[in-house]
Amino acid sequence: MQADVVSARVERARELTKSLTKQGIRAVALTNVDNSGITLVKTVPVSRLERAAQFGIGLSPIFDVHLVNDDFTSSADLGGPVGDLRLMPDTFMLRPLAAQPGWAWAPTDQYTQEGEVFPCCQRTFAGRMTERLAERGIAMRLAFELEWFVATVDAKDATPIHRGPAYSAAVLSEISDFARDLIAALEEEGVGVEQFHPEYATGQVEISVAPQDPVGAADTNVLVRQTIRGVSARHGYKSSFAPVAILGEVGNGGHIHFSLWEDTRNLFAGGKGPHGMTDRAEAFVAGVLEELPALVAVGSSSVASYLRLVPHHWAGAFACWGRENREAAVRFVTGMVGTRDTAANTEVKCFDESSNPYLVAGAIIAAGLSGMERNLRLPPEVTVDPGTLSSEEQERLGVRRLPESLEEAVNHLEKSDVLREAMGDVLFNAFVAVRRGEVAAFADKTPEEVVEAHRWRY
Repeated sequence: MQADVVSARVERARELTKSLTKQGIRAVALTNVDNSGITLVKTVPVSRLERAAQFGIGLSPIFDVHLVNDDFTSSADLGGPVGDLRLMPDTFMLRPLAAQPGWAWAPTDQYTQEGEVFPCCQRTFAGRMTERLAERGIAMRLAFELEWFVATVDAKDATPIHRGPAYSAAVLSEISDFARDLIAALEEEGVGVEQFHPEYATGQVEISVAPQDPVGAADTNVLVRQTIRGVSARHGYKSSFAPVAILGEVGNGGHIHFSLWEDTRNLFAGGKGPHGMTDRAEAFVAGVLEELPALVAVGSSSVASYLRLVPHHWAGAFACWGRENREAAVRFVTGMVGTRDTAANTEVKCFDESSNPYLVAGAIIAAGLSGMERNLRLPPEVTVDPGTLSSEEQERLGVRRLPESLEEAVNHLEKSDVLREAMGDVLFNAFVAVRRGEVAAFADKTPEEVVEAHRWRY
């Protein structure tokens, strides 16, 4: 890590130590999201924050090949008991946790004991891709939508906090205390809440937050989920971000929205391309669309994801695009007349919260940059449910069914030179090894067993 970055973080830690102590905060949760999508944590007392910022906290490299079921696999570079990493907290992102009194949180970067970036660091990958985009004079604003399942849980059963009607005010009246406390906690942490509502499925709710730079958006995703867990616990609930909480019902998505900006200009508005896209914005989206069969291995990264990613469930099971088409994997949002110069954005619907948000952000940028480098154009727009089209119509419009299993998605990922080059061999190979390990771990499990095994892991 550059010495000036370390010095700045250490100085920030020194400043924070005094203010955090005055606020009654005694410990800091330092998080790292691994390649299985699990958020790992190491805790330091506030009195040790400055030292952690300077020298990091130890973590075995084997956690980059950690599986969702707490088994481990190996790759060409990682595996076994030997070695150590340093988790270096970004103290400028530190936030007191409003739902966990006495606690604060900060994300971390992975470094070697020699003070060099560890090539498997997912957060660094997202930052590197953001810098590549910036070299073209473009900034991305990105946000994650979070859908999740909430229940009271005892030794025998999980009782959902609502059973519908979907999106209803009646449900909100039942869960209003929980919703109020969650919104208040997030706003206290500085998270820009845009909206909250009961969702479609049993026990399901959704929250949307304001867009940020890609790394900041991924950090916020981790913070929001931890805050949701904290508020849930204080109300006697448990929250699940698993792709499917109840087999046969609509699952939990982790859709992302992004826009591209050149200074103060939104490149998704005012252009000559489809619905006002500029040429560069269209090329970026075309690159994402082309890589989608491989990208779903990153954005829908669990075996359980493919129980959610099915047609006619608004999950985006087909690689195609359309304005406000919620069955297309790529939905273009123009916004209302009068707001389009700021509101126009693209949504990727085929992802869920079993993914690592830093990998999702970095992979989306890598795919989009590939499209820009080749000046790709979008195929014809799909204006109907793509699942209702005949095979001939799908072929004419370039519509493809996305992978129907994690194994199929990983097969596409391994063929993607774009994502391999962007991630680098160490990260790419470790990520593929984890995906292959989870495919093998659940190969003989029924859908019911898969859902049960994943329900409370995320």
